[in-house]
Amino acid sequence: MLKEHIDNDSVIRIISHNDADGISAAAVIANALKEEGVQFHTSLIPRLKEDIVNQLRSEKYDLFIFSDMGSPFIKELNTYKHDVIVADHHQVSDVESESNVVHINPHLFDIDGSRDLCGAGSAYLAVRELDKKHLAYFPLIGAFGDMQGQDGFTGVNQLILNDAVESGIVEIHEGLKIVSKASEPIFKSLAYTFSPPLPGISGDLEGAQEFLEKMNLSYGIKFTDLEDEEKDLLKDALVSINPDIFGDCYTVPSEIPLLRDLEEYSYILDACGKNKKQGLGLSIALGERDQALDAAIRLQRQYRDQIVKGLEWIKREGAVQLNAIQYLYSEDKVLKSVMGTIASIGLSVEILDSSKPVIGMSRLHKDIKISGRTTREMVARGVNLGKALMDSSNNFMGTGGGHDIAAGAMIPYEAKDQFLHLVDDMVEYQLNND
Repeated sequence: MLKEHIDNDSVIRIISHNDADGISAAAVIANALKEEGVQFHTSLIPRLKEDIVNQLRSEKYDLFIFSDMGSPFIKELNTYKHDVIVADHHQVSDVESESNVVHINPHLFDIDGSRDLCGAGSAYLAVRELDKKHLAYFPLIGAFGDMQGQDGFTGVNQLILNDAVESGIVEIHEGLKIVSKASEPIFKSLAYTFSPPLPGISGDLEGAQEFLEKMNLSYGIKFTDLEDEEKDLLKDALVSINPDIFGDCYTVPSEIPLLRDLEEYSYILDACGKNKKQGLGLSIALGERDQALDAAIRLQRQYRDQIVKGLEWIKREGAVQLNAIQYLYSEDKVLKSVMGTIASIGLSVEILDSSKPVIGMSRLHKDIKISGRTTREMVARGVNLGKALMDSSNNFMGTGGGHDIAAGAMIPYEAKDQFLHLVDDMVEYQLNND
């Protein structure tokens, strides 16, 4: 279908999610179309809602591509007069797609969309046949953005990695998985490394300084400026805290240093998305550098500082405990912007109880935005947050859904307490009936 529209010189409409995975998904399609000399118009949005689906219907494009979103709306998209490609990885509904809709989603093939393929991966599969293996690094960036590459790539992600390595664009080498090695003083590199987590150091600037001082290492210089024996000393000390900190690093050697590491690239796109500057993230992924990248790095610094503040808040206040879940609630502007992130990091650096899913809640006027996070261990025990949040929010005229491990919802403010108790009951039920 895509090839046909390219041959016909159609103008193509891309609608994608505004997080790191969604920006990477839009980037893989937009870069492919750019190379084919096709015109396209892209929108990056926080959520696909029914009114947006209906509004797009009247736009005069021959082909609509929804990436990292769209699977719950197959029924509505079936009624479009135009062709549609949905490249998503979120949980699917029971509706079959009509002949005008191509639906690419791992769940349709019993592949785990929260682990083995991300939205950008599905988008890549839509363009791969156009001889686009050199773009295979974008789905890997998206996978990191959706927490899929941290323990190595599995499933379809592994096949995409093979494409990227075969095309010569990506190299794999062993190294320390700490962030901003070439751009931040080392204590900040350590404190801003959240995955793999370093308990006592991740999110804790003072903790990181003390750790380095104990080893007689200067904390004010960059990792890249350390002597080789100092790097080895640091590596051994970090490995004793978390062995996962040393392992495979995935790089694009032809890129500039700031964007060479794929995981680092995903954090930069994530910071753009979280600060509502997703267009900036996409322009970088389409090849802009200099001022665009400077602006993105400033956003990333600001965003990381907000995360550190958020983690300090959790340490100070703690989460409110219910039977099967715990929750965080804030009306503070900074905390609201990082609620989902600090919920996940709080679990991984062990400042939240990892045996209970965490529900982060932030108030937006008359509504409450909800970010649910849990661990792989809890999912293995039966927890499915996507289902719990979808079913609970429906009871209060809200909307929700996502993956088993990470999900979101929107509910009216006055439903807050009842909603929490319902989610608590549902998670308890999931744990007891697995």
